[in-house]
Amino acid sequence: MQISKAVITAAGPDQRSLPLQTLVDRDGRQKTALEILVEDARSAGVDQICVVVHRGDADAYAKVAGDSARRLQFVEQDGPLGYGHALYCAKAFVGEEPFLHMVADHLWVSSIATGCAAQLVAAARESDCAVSAVQSTREAVLPLYGAVGGRPVEGRTGLYQVDTVREKPTPTQAEQELIVPGLRTGHYLCFFGMHVLTPACMALLKEDLDRPGGGRVDLSAALGRLAQRERYLALDIAGKRYNIGVRYGLFLAQLALILDGEDREEVLAQMVELLATRSGPGPSASSASSPP
Repeated sequence: MQISKAVITAAGPDQRSLPLQTLVDRDGRQKTALEILVEDARSAGVDQICVVVHRGDADAYAKVAGDSARRLQFVEQDGPLGYGHALYCAKAFVGEEPFLHMVADHLWVSSIATGCAAQLVAAARESDCAVSAVQSTREAVLPLYGAVGGRPVEGRTGLYQVDTVREKPTPTQAEQELIVPGLRTGHYLCFFGMHVLTPACMALLKEDLDRPGGGRVDLSAALGRLAQRERYLALDIAGKRYNIGVRYGLFLAQLALILDGEDREEVLAQMVELLATRSGPGPSASSASSPP
């Protein structure tokens, strides 16, 4: 399987401004979240990238893409028809080829030398099938993610054959339908925000778009049917995902990038100094003034 194309979806109402945000990357340079996403895709061997944006946003994205702008193509989503529809907007770009898909409201930090996107693409090339990145996730945050059920692939640590896909399941639903042997109790394999998808996935999204009555198109539903039609795997990525669209998400992603980078010691020293000199009343101050 050759994977030379990537699709970044950024058209959702809650996603539009996130890739435009500026952070300091591992190398100590200021970059937009979009630049970091593109560099992650490039590190996986991808050389053509399509960004699906809200109508009218392409110019703003092109301006903040830096040196990566020349590698990008932009496609506008016509209306709010769902995540699956946004992905399908890139159908002409990907054609009949497998492709890397990344969401625009996440950033990733690998815990090994190989980046998260590169780990995923390598697994897809070796397995010659669609592979979704997942992470063992506690049940308390299941409402934030899609999740999969299945079984470990024999002889491959962290690789699973997917049988079932559910979007934002309840803990009860997950316990009944998404059991994966070997995971800790109360933990499930939740999506990581990146996938390598085959042309069959686009065909399934087209089926949903063409169904009578229309409505929003859900990627997880298409992936659930994909698992019934062809081999579909999940890879437990060595790394962490950071949703920059939630409260403190951008801050936590920034902190993770810095602590993984060349300025780690300097930032840690400043954090220790900040904590040591923190002023103002607090629990320790009030307790110290109270009689024993």
